[in-house]
Amino acid sequence: MEKDRLWNRHFLTICLSSFFIFMTFYILTVTMPAFVLENLHGNKQNIGLVTTVFVIASVIFRPLAGRWLDEFNRKALVVGSLLLFTVCSVLYLFIHSYAALLLLRFIHGISFGIGATATSAIVLDVIPERRKGEGIGYFSLFMSLAMVMGPFIGLTITAHSGFGPLFVTISAFALLACLCGILTPVPPHTPRPNTLGNWNIKRYIEPKSVPVSLSGFILAFSYASLTTFISVYANSIGLGTVASYFFIVFAALVLISRPFTGRLFDRRGPHVLVYPGILLFTAGMIWLSRISSAPEFLATAGLIGLGYGAILPSFQTLAIQSAPVDRRALATGTYFVLFDLGFGLGSYILGIIAAHTDYRMMYLWAGTISVLALILYYFLHHRSRKRELKTAGPEESLPSVRTAYSADQQA
Repeated sequence: MEKDRLWNRHFLTICLSSFFIFMTFYILTVTMPAFVLENLHGNKQNIGLVTTVFVIASVIFRPLAGRWLDEFNRKALVVGSLLLFTVCSVLYLFIHSYAALLLLRFIHGISFGIGATATSAIVLDVIPERRKGEGIGYFSLFMSLAMVMGPFIGLTITAHSGFGPLFVTISAFALLACLCGILTPVPPHTPRPNTLGNWNIKRYIEPKSVPVSLSGFILAFSYASLTTFISVYANSIGLGTVASYFFIVFAALVLISRPFTGRLFDRRGPHVLVYPGILLFTAGMIWLSRISSAPEFLATAGLIGLGYGAILPSFQTLAIQSAPVDRRALATGTYFVLFDLGFGLGSYILGIIAAHTDYRMMYLWAGTISVLALILYYFLHHRSRKRELKTAGPEESLPSVRTAYSADQQA
């Protein structure tokens, strides 16, 4: 029972570090559009580029971080990246031009890519093997909480106090992320020597994690339309006063569903979560493109949150479980490389669609595109997994889910 214990100091501090990293990320994601438009006099395409530059830097350094986590000192990598993350957060107080903002966003993206990958990899060493689905579900719950609280706090501060107090707030959150990272006792890890050569792609990417990560790419592409444009969309249809509550409702549904989804994953497998989750997410996005009242606006938040809350931890867990144990850090980096790439491209491309049509059409496109996640999941993961089980013997074909179920029952 002690071996299978999930909640301890190690798990809590790394979850809190991740929480404050993503609080800072999501506060900036939803407030940068207004900052660019109002303070730096940019346009709609400038909005998307600010997010895209950040994500490009993250995408470049995530696979490097995955390799470094396997080959070098993990504690030093965590602390160093979070110190840089904190310094970048403070520097927003001194930004007065669009070019300077893009440069800072790029450097900030580097620190985010390394720090977020490091915390996501270290938590895998903390979670008991037989409670991986549940543990990653709770870990991603902290990210989901940040996803909701961040936008609400950011939009509230900018509405009542402006951008100066906002940047002081994100600096405080970044410092807390750094302190939690320093306090986290990183489990012993023997650096793995490089046996693949400097230019071997497998040193940076885990190929077995790519199929399900491509579905995560599509999910992130569509989801980018919410965090980047929901506030300006709400203003454009006369619902600006309830924009911040969108994320509160979104979070409420994620919170309600998360304790069940992790255990359901361990006991019944991913399909029971992924297929309904994608359909709910798609329906909510398409409905969002048609809404005309505050109740509808908030109802779509709940529908999208319910779907997203089921999909995100499922994809992440599958990407990690598909890799050998000694390459899980790389698997984590691979998953988030594609997720971040989808998020960055979504922010930019959907911004172009909005600039040439309107926000309603943009959300219709975002919802329609999310169906691709279901198609990719079936053909690249589900069908290939069925073939593997047919090839395996009867004993090998028994779902590992039962082992997880037994562990939960014993606990």
